[in-house]
Amino acid sequence: FKTIVPVRLMLLCCVCLHARYGFYDECLRKYGNANVWKHFTDTFDYLPMTAVVADRIFCLHGGLSPSIDTLDHARDLDRVQEVPHEGPMCDLVWSDPDDRCGWGISPRGAGYTFGQDITEQFTHINGLHFVSRAHQLVMEGYQWQHNRSVVTVFSAPNYCYRCGNQAAIMEVDDNVDQCSKE
Repeated sequence: FKTIVPVRLMLLCCVCLHARYGFYDECLRKYGNANVWKHFTDTFDYLPMTAVVADRIFCLHGGLSPSIDTLDHARDLDRVQEVPHEGPMCDLVWSDPDDRCGWGISPRGAGYTFGQDITEQFTHINGLHFVSRAHQLVMEGYQWQHNRSVVTVFSAPNYCYRCGNQAAIMEVDDNVDQCSKE
């Protein structure tokens, strides 16, 4: 799709290319060696960590970071590297919204949990409508949290061939200022 509509589709960094998520094995099976997988992972190290759609929607894989309070801080990250095991880049990949307020320790062992107060502060400071993220399995394909200021959009149906979940995409039209978040 990126080649068909290059201005309307943005690819972001994705950790799904990691060997433990099956992409490595698929490359070995289809191509007989790991060269294709290596080229993909090298290329993905150059993809942006975040994007802002229509100046209103902050898009990323995981969630917010206590080290990043403005969009400029996210843009200033040295992206041309693998995602480290800690720090703001790691947080953007692994953090998750939570029902509790403030920042919390993530049960994933990387990133943080963040409450509605954190989301509201981040969106207010940066003039955003909401945060769109991807990396948590949600059974209906998408799920709103934090009083509809965070949406998780999960695009892998029947995750790992065993979860039975739906997949979703998010389409943003030209009236993003009138977005009903439904």
